[in-house]
Amino acid sequence: MPLNKGKHIVAEIEGVRCTVVETGLSESRALFLKELLTSNEYEVRLEKEKAKDGALLETYILGVTDLLFNPVIAVYMHKLKRDDGHEVTPAFWNQWPTDQDITYWMVAR
Repeated sequence: MPLNKGKHIVAEIEGVRCTVVETGLSESRALFLKELLTSNEYEVRLEKEKAKDGALLETYILGVTDLLFNPVIAVYMHKLKRDDGHEVTPAFWNQWPTDQDITYWMVAR
């Protein structure tokens, strides 16, 4: 679920009831979130999505076995940590590029 939607969805992934974190994920995005959540000690389930006719799609569904987990709350309440010890920000969660050279203020001469 993107961070702009707060709906809590529970689904069965790999035969286990899970809180759905995101659906329609590419493989690289799914692996990024799986690594992030497992490093924060969540048990992650990942599987390919199925079409209505039962055919496998190229997108993934990712969930955690903690039924009370909500990614919006986890990110904005600073409950998730990155591997380097910093808090997960919405920009990091969404994998937005960040410009490190933005100055907070400028000296006018």
